[in-house]
Amino acid sequence: MDLQSVLNDALGIVRDASGFIRANINNVSSDQVSEKGLNSLVSYVDRQAEEILVKGLSTILPEAGILSEEETVIQSKKPLMWIIDPLDGTTNFLHNVPCFSVSVALAENDRIIAGIVSEVMHDEVFLATAGGGAFLNQSPIHVTDRKEFRDVLVGTGFPYSVDRLEDGHFNALRQVLMSTRGIRRFGSAALDLCYVACGRFGAFYEHTLNPWDIAAGALIVSEAGGLVSDYCGNNKWLYKGEILATAPQFLEEMLEVCAFFGSGE
Repeated sequence: MDLQSVLNDALGIVRDASGFIRANINNVSSDQVSEKGLNSLVSYVDRQAEEILVKGLSTILPEAGILSEEETVIQSKKPLMWIIDPLDGTTNFLHNVPCFSVSVALAENDRIIAGIVSEVMHDEVFLATAGGGAFLNQSPIHVTDRKEFRDVLVGTGFPYSVDRLEDGHFNALRQVLMSTRGIRRFGSAALDLCYVACGRFGAFYEHTLNPWDIAAGALIVSEAGGLVSDYCGNNKWLYKGEILATAPQFLEEMLEVCAFFGSGE
């Protein structure tokens, strides 16, 4: 498989989905939105964007399975898997907050080998292949080289349901606020990861996530020189539902932050 050729073909399809989303930002009425769960929204834009992705990506690698958020196609587990989030940041999209993305990753036996994250409204495209480095609009990117934890921003997110908030969230927030330039909660985990990759954030942590939220962004961080793990520093992040992405020099500080959640092995 020519991985770079696959990535280039996938990029065109991601651009098509991004263009569709961008064209529909003011076209969704309240009666066209439904709740998958408390504060977890979905619209026809999510579903149609996913259909664009599924149809296009299936022509690139017909043998690959699909793991997607909106389940517009029969989910199938295969050695090669596309992992798709057609609109990461749906709530932002529906409130005209211009921070949402399309995320597409390709996995081989659960190892992410290619990833694309398109920041729809700012025309920024982050991408990476395993061993091939990370790029923003074709320019190489790297995690921050700042030395001091107090000099960086840290990204995070929160569960959709307030019932899933716990003391760990607030204790971790307090620790980050006291130790860094500040904390940011933008509402798109895929973009948060890319912001670590290009040095805008020093680190990012969040749990209650799904593989499609993080698969592409995690590879982009790794290829940009960052470290990706679960809250214990292990490699179980893809399906465990929690992720820590950080510039290497801040790993110790960020593991202390994540320890507030009491994550098990």
